[in-house]
Amino acid sequence: MSNPLDTDAGSELFSSYEAELKLVQADLNQKLDQISELSGEPRKSAIRLAERTLDEANELIGQMRIEKQNIPSATRSKVNQRFRNFESDIDGQKRKLKTLSDDRKALFGNRYSDNPDSDQQLEQRQQLLSGTDRLDRGSQRLRESQRIANETEGIGRDTLADLQLQRETIQHTRMNLLESEGYVDKSVKTLRGMARRMATNRIITVAIITVLVLLIIAVIYSKFH
Repeated sequence: MSNPLDTDAGSELFSSYEAELKLVQADLNQKLDQISELSGEPRKSAIRLAERTLDEANELIGQMRIEKQNIPSATRSKVNQRFRNFESDIDGQKRKLKTLSDDRKALFGNRYSDNPDSDQQLEQRQQLLSGTDRLDRGSQRLRESQRIANETEGIGRDTLADLQLQRETIQHTRMNLLESEGYVDKSVKTLRGMARRMATNRIITVAIITVLVLLIIAVIYSKFH
């Protein structure tokens, strides 16, 4: 009996996520290259777009982490290697985005100042704090996605274990049914044999009675003649 889950479908779904992730990574690399050439508000807008693209890449990584569990173990090692490469690439892109986000002079352009008492510096601090909050929220979403992915993976393992147990139960029940059918066949044969013997005994009994009746009639007839 095959695995309850369609491993071919799981492999195809993983490949689909993989192809989509490659496109997202290419888009993210392009956005990161653009950020390096920008400053001020355009740079901040580009960083926000890159953050959303990074979130999308992390979501795809989470889906791939789940789907690779449905791939046969014979080919899973190659898939795991590709998966680790994707994770490493995304980590590098994340670090590059953080480096670009931390470049305050490029981020604020000509408004950047090293004077801690200036209004511009206060505004810069406020904007940096706001950016830090957004990054913290993004990290929290990533941790939550990771937690959900781990829970889903655990549920998948439990479901597979339950299906395997049900499969063994069904096979055991099938064997019992086959064994019961064998007993029934033997019982039917035994009953048929008994029926044949009863019919034979009945014929023999009728024959004996008929012979006895004929003998009695013969004796009576011989006495009177």
